[in-house]
Amino acid sequence: MPKSVLKIHASNTDKIGNELLYEHIVYLAKEKGIAGVTVYRGIMGYGLSSKAVTSTKFWELTEKLPVMIEIIDEADKLEEFFKLIEPELIRMPKGCLVTIEPVTVLLHKPGSKAQY
Repeated sequence: MPKSVLKIHASNTDKIGNELLYEHIVYLAKEKGIAGVTVYRGIMGYGLSSKAVTSTKFWELTEKLPVMIEIIDEADKLEEFFKLIEPELIRMPKGCLVTIEPVTVLLHKPGSKAQY
């Protein structure tokens, strides 16, 4: 089956209810059996409704920074997952950007479980 990547661009402060958006997405994807998710925190950025460019500064304790949630699996599973989260994203007061694109997987090697 062809693989795709679903990317959600948002802010690290965005929430779904009382839960951070990126945490909500990661745990929901795991629950739904999605192959993999990674959350990247940006160091600088702005979006369509931003009034200013946000950036990380070492002296700031609380920062509003861009995040990208990257989700990879079969295209049909990602489209189904997006349909599940789309209403929540639409209801969020803040903006976001969601894209999907095909990817070519060159290597997908699972690791062995660590014994602690």
